Formats: sequence, C-alpha cells, structure tokens
Amino acid sequence: MSDARPAREPGKRTLLLWRHGQTAWNVERRFQGKTDIPLDDTGIAQAHRAARLLAGLRPTALLASPLRRAADTAQALADITGLPVQYDKDLIERDGGAWEGLSSREIRERYPVEYAAWQPPGGETSAQVAKRVGAALERALDDLPPTGRLVVASHGAALRLGMSHLLGLPEETWERLGGLSNCNWSVITEMRDGGWRLAEHNAGTLPEPVLSDDRTDNGA
Repeated sequence: MSDARPAREPGKRTLLLWRHGQTAWNVERRFQGKTDIPLDDTGIAQAHRAARLLAGLRPTALLASPLRRAADTAQALADITGLPVQYDKDLIERDGGAWEGLSSREIRERYPVEYAAWQPPGGETSAQVAKRVGAALERALDDLPPTGRLVVASHGAALRLGMSHLLGLPEETWERLGGLSNCNWSVITEMRDGGWRLAEHNAGTLPEPVLSDDRTDNGA
C-alpha cells in the first residue's frame, strides 16, 4: 500500500512565512541554530506590532517552530486572532553544529574554510534544511483548505531555504533570495497549476537590518 498523500485540491491558498522577533544573540550576531534562545524586549515588541498587521490579512491557520523565539512570536498573533498554534519540529532553525553560540567573527577566525562554504561542522547542509522545512510546509498546505491563509512562524535560514524548495528554485540560486529581518515575512500564493508564486519578500518592518543565522546577512 502506498503512503502517498492524495493530490491537493487546486485553490487560492496563501502562505505567510514569518520570522521570529529579535533575540539577544541576534544583536550579538551569534549563531543561534537550534539553541533555544528567547525573544528580548525588542523582539517581544516586534512580535506584537507584526501580529497586529498580520491579523489584518485574516489568517485561517497558524503553525510554528517549537523553539521559544518562534513559538512566542506566533502566540502574539494567536492572542489577537484566537487561532490555535500548531507546532512542527521540522520548522526549527538550521542545526549549526560547532558554530552555535559563536559570533560571526569567531566563526570566521576559527573555521575559515567552513565559513567560506557556509557549512557548519557537525551541522546541517543547506540542502538538508531546504528538504526538511519544505516537507513541513507541504504537509501543512495539504491540510489547508483551498482558500486558506496559513501563517508559519519560524527562523530566517529555515524559511528562506524552505521557501526556495517550495518555489522549485535550483540550489545554485538560493542565495539570490535575501534574508528576512526580525519579524518580517514573505507571502507565497498558489497558482492555477498548483505551483507557487513569491508575492512579497521581507515585508513588514523595513528598513530594519537583517540579523540572522543566514549567510545572506554576511554574518551569523
């Protein structure tokens, strides 16, 4: 018997990919990865501000990484909309291996070869993250009604790579998508053929700087 899921009914689904608010390690440019760092006071304020904006888009479902910085960001929207937050561990940030907790300078100095390739020793590859997060997004979309609007609260690198997977972009082009600033989001809409279109990217609180674990910010 096949374990394949039934084909998704065509529709006009909308996917809003929302990065968590600021943390102390973001400000210090430390690689967070799967380390469970909470929002700082600024991050909490960012989450509440962004939640008020996202509520106006009338989301119908809310999904989050279980790491506190993403879960607490999602909860700010849940408090406004009344939507329950569902969690998927496959939405956590990239495993940074030996880099977690190190500043961008420390990574450059201690791991120059790995830094140039942006491959943390003992951590995940970009392809592994794209496949993991992309699969989580696909599962969530399978459960979303044809006119549903799903908000996913997760992490900078995880969202950029998962988004690239969902859009079908080849790996050599992934870095052409810029990073997400804290509490900014991207909007992906369903096309008639069942594919996906990037409608907005890094929207919400520009011109905030990008402080993330993603190489597109030229730091950790």
